[in-house]
Amino acid sequence: MNEYALIGHPLGHSMSPLIHEKLFALSGMTFCSYRLIDIPPEELSSCRELFESLDGMNVTIPHKQSVIPLMDELGDSARRYNSVNCVKNDGKKLIGYNTDCDGFVRSAELLPISGNVVILGCGGVGRMMAVETVRHGGKLTLAVIPQDMVSAQRLMAEILSGYPGASVKITDIASLDEKFDLMVNATPVGMFPKTDACAVSDKAIENCLSFFDAIYNPTETLLMKKARAMGKTAVGGASMLVYQAVSAHEIWYGGTFSPEDISLIIKDVEKAVDEMNQK
Repeated sequence: MNEYALIGHPLGHSMSPLIHEKLFALSGMTFCSYRLIDIPPEELSSCRELFESLDGMNVTIPHKQSVIPLMDELGDSARRYNSVNCVKNDGKKLIGYNTDCDGFVRSAELLPISGNVVILGCGGVGRMMAVETVRHGGKLTLAVIPQDMVSAQRLMAEILSGYPGASVKITDIASLDEKFDLMVNATPVGMFPKTDACAVSDKAIENCLSFFDAIYNPTETLLMKKARAMGKTAVGGASMLVYQAVSAHEIWYGGTFSPEDISLIIKDVEKAVDEMNQK
């Protein structure tokens, strides 16, 4: 039996087993298991032997950076973000990757990521989305609350240092009134159970052509509902969750999946989230 796992702390209800079990089944790898392993931060440094016993693993908060010293090698994406969410065990050689960025780019590939893009928030996932937007040629605006202005300025400086020709500016999210090709929500505003919240005004939504929301619970945030009611394209976070897992399987054993299969798993995840919220 090949063993894979998600490590993090605390680990509550997770969609990871559902997603990975379906991906293993599609690959005909019925000899693979996937489990959750809750590891408190103070115990992480002593887990090298455990990691070597696994064929591969995913990493979630709070271990994405603290697991790095336990790696033998880092892929380009992990070095770029100083963050690991996927580990391949190659003959007890642990190689760390970041597939969160793959999940974002692949789930937003039909959206104008290379156009005029506004990202709401500048935290962990917002930082990654901002860098990927610039890497794909997008003109970037960071829209943040006043308390996050310093963090946004730090991120802008970091981006311009790595990508000197990039177009980056910062604005207060409350006064957002420019027209954009794509709005990306990287804030927790609208996440379950506070589903009646929206990070921006209706006017700001009207000014955007398309939307990506990193939140996957609920499957349709208020931001997405408002955008779709205006006839606009809006993609939810379940796609990003699934695509980052797909990238992990490609890394672990060279798995290949059709767009149709991935689309069905995204729908299964959304259905599972909706059923969970009804309990």
